[in-house]
Amino acid sequence: MDAVLLLTLGLLAQSLGLSLGVLGLRRPRTLFPWRRAPTLGRVRRAWVIPPISVSENHKRLPYTLVQIKSDKQPLGSVIYSIQGPGVDEEPRGVFSIDKFTGKVFLNAMLDREKTDRFRLRAFALDLGGSTLEEPTDLEIVVVDQNDNRPVFRQEVFTGRVLEGAVPGTYVTRAEATDADDPETDNAALRYSILEQGSPQLFSIDEHTGEIRTVQVGLDREVVAEYNLTLQVADMSGDGLTATASAIITLEDVNDNAPGFTRDEFFMEATEAISGVDVGRLEVEDRDLPGSPNWAAKFTILEGDPDGQFAIRTDPKTNEGVLSVVKPLDYESCDHYDLKVGVQNEVPLQAAAPRPERGQARVSVQVRDVNEAPVFQENPLRTSLAEGAAPGTPVATFSARDPDTEQLQRLSYFKDYDPEDWLQVDGATGWVQTQRVLSPASPFLKDGWYRAIILAHDDASPPCTATGTLSIEILEVNDHAPELSPSSGSLCSEPDRGSGLLLGAMDEDLPPHGAPFHFQLSPRVPELARNWSLSQINMSHAHLRLRHQVQEGLHHLSLLLRDSGQPPQQREQPLNVTVCRCGQDGTCLPGASALRAGAAGISLGALVIMLASIVLLLLLTLPVALVVRFRQQSWDKGLLQGLQDDLRDNILNYDEQGGGEEDQDAYDISQLRHPTELAALTAPLGRPPLRRDAPFGRARPPPPRALPTSPADIADFINDLSSMTTREMGPWQGH
Repeated sequence: MDAVLLLTLGLLAQSLGLSLGVLGLRRPRTLFPWRRAPTLGRVRRAWVIPPISVSENHKRLPYTLVQIKSDKQPLGSVIYSIQGPGVDEEPRGVFSIDKFTGKVFLNAMLDREKTDRFRLRAFALDLGGSTLEEPTDLEIVVVDQNDNRPVFRQEVFTGRVLEGAVPGTYVTRAEATDADDPETDNAALRYSILEQGSPQLFSIDEHTGEIRTVQVGLDREVVAEYNLTLQVADMSGDGLTATASAIITLEDVNDNAPGFTRDEFFMEATEAISGVDVGRLEVEDRDLPGSPNWAAKFTILEGDPDGQFAIRTDPKTNEGVLSVVKPLDYESCDHYDLKVGVQNEVPLQAAAPRPERGQARVSVQVRDVNEAPVFQENPLRTSLAEGAAPGTPVATFSARDPDTEQLQRLSYFKDYDPEDWLQVDGATGWVQTQRVLSPASPFLKDGWYRAIILAHDDASPPCTATGTLSIEILEVNDHAPELSPSSGSLCSEPDRGSGLLLGAMDEDLPPHGAPFHFQLSPRVPELARNWSLSQINMSHAHLRLRHQVQEGLHHLSLLLRDSGQPPQQREQPLNVTVCRCGQDGTCLPGASALRAGAAGISLGALVIMLASIVLLLLLTLPVALVVRFRQQSWDKGLLQGLQDDLRDNILNYDEQGGGEEDQDAYDISQLRHPTELAALTAPLGRPPLRRDAPFGRARPPPPRALPTSPADIADFINDLSSMTTREMGPWQGH
């Protein structure tokens, strides 16, 4: 019972000390943190000390917070100490203790916004340094004061809201903070609007800071932006204050229709010209410039059935630009009365007023000018058969003058005719050929020839029209197909080889060429008994033997026909060499030699060649006889003056001896002992010609070297004999 009473008195004393501590008018209390209360039950180690409260910003320093004591020793026999933040840890020196009395002092001003409480450890030692009591906790709580103003998170808050918004529409939210203790009124904030002008269109929630509209009447065209002055105060609106601004922008809606500035516009346009602007249509719109609510869209409602006009919007000025998109014709219509309407790109608000000038009249006067002639058909396409003779009519390429109210004369002439093939009548535009066009002309493109004709009027200034004349050159079937190849070889046994592949070519263009038709000549019906011809495709056929035939050269005749209209056909020879073939279907070497000797030469050709040779011999024989007769006469006249020296002339060649009676003409010992005459075999050069030798006779060759061994004697004699025969040849006929 005594322990409970003592505990109650201690708590009461602590409560009184807290109140006095706040006011700064109390005496420091004494705590016995280590005193144990007497009890019959379990023994407590120590009391739990309630927190010690002290106000921040306390200015009377040092200030005694509390006194702690131990009852185990008399006063003066105990040494006290404390440890922890504010003592020997940062921030140091905030608290201290009298080691003999146990009084705890506050030495510096406290700031709750930095540190709201300190937890210290208290120690009690005897004079010898021995522990008297177990360490105990000492907690110091910093009591908050309203020493911080509230602060807006932004200096300027922005918001956007559509014009014409209904009351209660959310706009934006203002936010503020307070560094004081949020559990106290020091941080209880209240918001308000200090100034917003008149009328009062916005309100702010004092607790949340949300800004909303409070009534109708927001019109961007009247006021586009609102500036509000906001205030926040702590202590539930009675404490410290701060201010900020809120800028609210009204977003545009299409609540104003566009309208023309005038009821009627007058413009002028030139005929025969397109893609030009005629004039501008001015409109007004009070909505936000550049926005879809402001952008105008124009429509031609009446007066343009052929779509010759168009209106586009100038994005900078919002004006309508009237332009001509199809050439106007003064002779057809000299005046246009258009009805034009305007509206925005986005729909108009249902509650918006209707425009006063949503439509206008546009009067367009057409100005007459000289127009170029117009060809009736341009380009003009026609056709002509290839090889057309000069003077062949092609076409009449005429034009008309659209200026019906002006008397003008047209003339025609060529501007482009690369082959100079055409002739144009200058007055009528009549076109005809003036020569034959070559089918191989480089200016024929895919069978078409292009020329350009000009039509010129005589107005001032004159105008010219350009017309294109395209002439298709029609292919004529004027060539028969040709066989390719004209010769070949086949195995004599029908079951060997692949046959002879035949093809055809035609100089004509489709459709006068392929498909080609191959046929054995009907004039030679016996060909069908030995040969067969089968079509492979449009341009090739296979020639085969029906049964084995004699090896050698065979002459066939084929009939080839094309598919033109009318078709062209021609019989063509085909030389086929029939040969013996191996197992692979190719001709054996002997057969190849036969084929090579006879390929391409027919019996008729051989007869012609032989006849030509015989005729040539018959023609050259009389000429040879006449020449020989003249040569004999000339030689006789020459030899009559040389009869005395004839023998010497013969001996001068050193190649022929005398007869049986002439034993001194040649020394036979030279043949028996040639080595003894080696010193005499030095080159002597060519022997000089005799003075009485005929002019023009060739100089005789130098003497031959004598053989140096008996083995060469036979060759030496044979060579001399051959030379003698050649040199004496012309004299053998005498």
